[in-house]
Amino acid sequence: MCFRRSKIAKVVAIAIVGLTTSCATYYQTNQSFNQDFERGNLESALATLQSDTKEANSKRQFLYFVNKGLVLSMMSRYEESNDYFEKAFLFGEDYRRNYLYEAASYLTNPNVTTYRGEDHEHLMLLYYKAINYLKLGNTEAALVECRRVNIRLQQLSDRYQNENKFQRDAFIHTLMGLIYEADKDYNNAFIAYRNAVTIYEEDYERLFSIAMPEQIKTDLLRTAWLSGFTDEFEFYKEKWNMLDFEVSQTVGAEVIFFWHNGLAPVKAEWGINFVIDRRDNWVYFHNRELGISFPFSLEGYDKNEKDGLASMEVFRVAFPRYLERPQYFQGATISANGSEQPLMLLEDVNKIAFKSLQQRMHLELSKALIRVALKKVTEHQVKKEDKTLGSVLGVINAITEKADTRNWQTLPHSIYYTRVALPPGQSQVTLKLNEGGRETTHDFTYNLTKGQILFHTFTSLESRYPSYGAY
Repeated sequence: MCFRRSKIAKVVAIAIVGLTTSCATYYQTNQSFNQDFERGNLESALATLQSDTKEANSKRQFLYFVNKGLVLSMMSRYEESNDYFEKAFLFGEDYRRNYLYEAASYLTNPNVTTYRGEDHEHLMLLYYKAINYLKLGNTEAALVECRRVNIRLQQLSDRYQNENKFQRDAFIHTLMGLIYEADKDYNNAFIAYRNAVTIYEEDYERLFSIAMPEQIKTDLLRTAWLSGFTDEFEFYKEKWNMLDFEVSQTVGAEVIFFWHNGLAPVKAEWGINFVIDRRDNWVYFHNRELGISFPFSLEGYDKNEKDGLASMEVFRVAFPRYLERPQYFQGATISANGSEQPLMLLEDVNKIAFKSLQQRMHLELSKALIRVALKKVTEHQVKKEDKTLGSVLGVINAITEKADTRNWQTLPHSIYYTRVALPPGQSQVTLKLNEGGRETTHDFTYNLTKGQILFHTFTSLESRYPSYGAY
């Protein structure tokens, strides 16, 4: 009897530990870093990352690399930033499934596996890497990242054949066009812009309700003309009813201004709990997030098993979900030389994240159900020897049931851009951010040479809390 009680006590102790560790999401386990980052305390955020040396070699090392790379980029430490983005890139190239951990995930939860990174996260790290090189004045290295991006895009296209899946990225093709144009490779720039136009028209408007920025039309026409593609130039002029468009012969300078607005969604979880109490012959279905609880009668259930704790059986199924952090600023404009122009939506990282998860929800559902089934098989095997211990194991299985809530949470919610034509020499531009009719302004001064294309990024970390649920 004492031995049996000691076993139960040990199992209960394990359950308590599991309860305190398994309930926290990835966001919550990195609360200190997240708070510093969201408040713009980049030095403190970086110090928090650097103090957590175990994270670099953990199952979340991809997120460690990209978080550190992004923070360093925002601090203008571009070479150090690219060192970490390169580590994240190589991680993705070398990633191999560990089937031992995969098997273990079906007996515990998917967090025991190494986080590979979402498809769009691997594209975004190459975007940041290319932008870092452009800010360092190394266009050739930025073009190398373009080629890497192109390979990743081809891999996406090969992997997903369904037209309703996210498999082509218009933003990345636009970026490639901008970099080729900065390198005066107008032929490849035209091809990249044409690809972006196709994806905006065929995919983005249908999947994400994102219209093609008007700026891309001008960019495609200009590079078609500079490449000598007169047929394509006339075709697109007519298609877009831009018959009066002419390529400017004035060679001034330009700033390509990217605005990173808000913060990407965080992964949370939602789950359904089932509690069967044979003593009362009722089963309870409960979902805390939706605020529902339904009791169902089990009349006719085996009434012989009514010996205390052994009469209770617990199920829990957990699934990942994204929580949007709505944008604080609704729009922005750039003012220069007495004129004002809007920044146009180029990429909605938030919507793409939601779509990426939606694409594989059938897989997530099947994995969760298989996981619960295997746990119940183990529980019933234990019950054959000790009913009470088996019921306690069922509680532990429910406690350890957890969705994978890891994702790159320091990405922007959305990316906007515009091209600002400026004369050579010193110029000042003003960024105006709009929030409910109130404006916040930021001034920038540039010293440009004739024909220069300068890339600039500005990040607004302000965001709103999710409209429901919690991190």
